[in-house]
Amino acid sequence: MPRTHSTPLWPLEHTQVSGNEHSVVMVALHGGRGRFGGRLRLGIPQAPGEWGPVADQLAECLVSGSERREGRPDAIVIFLCQDSPDGSGGRLAMERLRPFAQRLRTACGALDVPVLEALCISDGRYWSYCCPDTRCCPDQGNPLALPGTTVMAAAAAYAGVHVRGTLRDMEARLQPWRTPGAVSAQEEALDRAAPALIPRLLDERAKGGVAAETLRLARALMDRIEETQPAPPALSDAGDDQLIGSDEAAAVILGLQDRETRDKAAAWMEGAEAQAALRLWRTLARRCVGPYGEHAAAPLTLAGWVSWSTGDEPGARVALALALRADPDYTFAQLLHRACNEGLDPEALRRCLREAADEGASPDARAVEAVMGPAADRGATSPRVRRGRPQPDGGRRRVRAHRRLGAERVKASPGSPRPWTSAAGRRSREARRYGRRGTRARR
Repeated sequence: MPRTHSTPLWPLEHTQVSGNEHSVVMVALHGGRGRFGGRLRLGIPQAPGEWGPVADQLAECLVSGSERREGRPDAIVIFLCQDSPDGSGGRLAMERLRPFAQRLRTACGALDVPVLEALCISDGRYWSYCCPDTRCCPDQGNPLALPGTTVMAAAAAYAGVHVRGTLRDMEARLQPWRTPGAVSAQEEALDRAAPALIPRLLDERAKGGVAAETLRLARALMDRIEETQPAPPALSDAGDDQLIGSDEAAAVILGLQDRETRDKAAAWMEGAEAQAALRLWRTLARRCVGPYGEHAAAPLTLAGWVSWSTGDEPGARVALALALRADPDYTFAQLLHRACNEGLDPEALRRCLREAADEGASPDARAVEAVMGPAADRGATSPRVRRGRPQPDGGRRRVRAHRRLGAERVKASPGSPRPWTSAAGRRSREARRYGRRGTRARR
């Protein structure tokens, strides 16, 4: 839902839009020198038939919201950000969005606020919908300027549009491995680690020990990462993957499924340790392979939080969008995604995490709710455990991660539940219930 700072745009709640990574961004300008004012962002509607109503509501939201806070804007700048689907070049995306740009310009003009510039940003280049002069705005577009080098680059930076590679490049750094051999090795490591960690995570007396082990190992991995020399993104990611073993990654991934452990890890958000933490969370997100895809919500949310905390709003939005794609009910990702899109200052949450770290505790739920808003849930703090993979014949593979070595199953009659002969088996069935919607509140 688009916002002008914290102004809700309730009529758009029922509009079908694409992900926030393909966005229309509008920035209000004030005075003769073009002082930046309110801004809003919305995923570009997939259906062109929605562009007219959406354009009218976006213009009304930005103008009316600005009037309530800073006065009526004198002009508006529009950005349409969408990469080409196949990387073939941004010109096709630009032409496809031209009618939407025109509807936005018309909607703003109907409110007596002119559009100073409307740009399409796609595949690392930009095109103007307002300038017909091919000498400055050629058909092939212009490469994006570095932030601060031009007025438009400054406006783009304020709007959250930065030169950081294409969306496809940013997502690729966070998506799970696809090489069969690497995927198999990591999945086997996760399957080995789960029988030892899951029962302890479900035991209130033992989970504190798991948290300490997880944070200690994560800190050691961060130190290992920090010792390596900086490198371009692709080389850096490949190097980080080699630095961390499959068993080490599995232990931290499973440990982060506990909310309190994840919240303590979120305190690594500033200075040099923030960059090391970000590289670790990216690496762990890439290790959430196969049936462990939902487990990526934790490291992806941490990656989004560190990115937002260090000023990389586009990177934060990409990571948080992927976290919600992995688990749409992951509350911490929902809260951060909303706060980032509303342009809130992350310092309030940083302060909350600092205070909790100084006291050696997890952030108090009421404090987090006060910082992030009323959407913070008050549910239990139980870890989520993956479920079995659906099989082609309609059955479900029993999850190997939940079987303790030596546990035997008793053959059940058709249609009856399959009993387990050990206490570990009963605990495994209880663990699986944590992964079902509605059974435990997700955070």
